[in-house]
Amino acid sequence: MNLLSIFFQIRFHTLVANNNLVKIISGINRELPRIDLQSSNSINQSSKNDQATPSARYSPVPPGLYERLLDMADTFYKNGGKHLYIDEVHKYKGWARELKQVYDMHPDLKVTFTGSSVLDLYQGEADLSRRVLLYAMQGLSFREYLMLFHHVEARTFTLEEILANQAEIKDLAHPLPLFRTYLSEGYYPFSQEEGFAMRVEQIVSQTLESDIPQYADMKASTARKLKQLLAIAAQLVPFKPNADNLSREVGVSKNNIPEYFTYLEKAGLIGQLRDDTGGLRGLGKTEKVYIDNPSLMTVLAGGNPDVGNLRETFFYNQLRVNNEVIASRVSDFCIGPYTFEIGGKKKGNKQIENVPNGIVVRDDIESGHDNIVPLWAFGLNY
Repeated sequence: MNLLSIFFQIRFHTLVANNNLVKIISGINRELPRIDLQSSNSINQSSKNDQATPSARYSPVPPGLYERLLDMADTFYKNGGKHLYIDEVHKYKGWARELKQVYDMHPDLKVTFTGSSVLDLYQGEADLSRRVLLYAMQGLSFREYLMLFHHVEARTFTLEEILANQAEIKDLAHPLPLFRTYLSEGYYPFSQEEGFAMRVEQIVSQTLESDIPQYADMKASTARKLKQLLAIAAQLVPFKPNADNLSREVGVSKNNIPEYFTYLEKAGLIGQLRDDTGGLRGLGKTEKVYIDNPSLMTVLAGGNPDVGNLRETFFYNQLRVNNEVIASRVSDFCIGPYTFEIGGKKKGNKQIENVPNGIVVRDDIESGHDNIVPLWAFGLNY
C-alpha cells in the first residue's frame, strides 16, 4: 500500500459508513483495491489484493469481462460484496444511469466512485439526484503534503487558532524550506513523480480540449477560445475581469466571458474571488480571478510565478475549503469579521491600521505575534 492509498483512506474512510452512494471528484491516481472501468466500456476485475480497511470489505467478483456496470455490481453483491469502489467512472458511457439502477436494485450496497473528469461527474449528478452525496476533493494542504511526503505530522488548526498564533508543527523547527517546495509542486499528490510539470500541462490540455467541450457541448473552435482565455488569465492574475476587454482579446461575445470563467472554475483551473453582494441574490460579483492553486500557477508561469500573486493564491486556495473568503474593500481578503493583508516579511499595518480585526499575513517568517501571522500557518487549516 503506497502513500496515496493511505491519503485516500485517511481523507475518506468515514464517507462510506452511512451512505449508499458517495461521489468523490478527484484527479488523484489511487492504488486502492478497486473495480476498474475500462475505456472500451467493458469492465474487468482488478487483480490487486491490498488489505481491506475497517471501512471497506471486499468480496471476490468471479473472473471475466462484464459488458455492463450493472451486471458487474449485481454479481459483486450476490457474492457477498458490501462496499464497491469504482475508479475513473466517467470513462464508462452511461455510468450515472446504471449506478441509479444499482442503487434501486441493491439499496444496502455501498458504492464509492471517483473520476478525474470533474465536469462529467457534475453532469452525472443530475441523473443521480437524491441518491448521491457529492464530495469535492481538494488538493493537498500544506499539512497533508508534509504528512504524505515528509512523514511530518501536524493536526489541523481552526482559523481562530491560527490567528492566535497557536498553529505549530512540532517535528519541524524550520517550515519555510518545505513550504517553498509545497508552493511550487505540493498541491498535487503526483508531485513526486517524474515529469511533474509535463503531467500538469497534459491535465490542463485534456480539461480544455476534451472535458469542458464535452460537458458544454462546445465546438473545437470554442475550446481553443477557452485555452486562449486561460493563457490570458495566467499572465494577468489576480485581476478584475473586464468582459469587454477580454471579449476583444479572445474574439467572443462579452456575454460568453462569465460563462467561460464558470467552466474554468468548475474544472479546477481558476478561482473567482467574489464580493459581499451575494445575499439572497446568490453569488456576489467577481472581484478577482486567480489561478486555482500555487502549483498550477507555477507550471503555467513556466516555473517563475510572481511571488506576490503566489502568496495570495495560496491563501485563497487553502482558506476557501473551510471558510467563506470574499474580497475586501480595503485590503486583500475578508473572512467573517477579519480583514487580511498578504505580503512579505516586511509587510506593515498601514493599509489596515484603521480596520477592526485587521490581520497582516507575512511570508518568509517562522512565527508571528499580535496581529501578524506567518503565511505557512494557513496551510494547516485542513
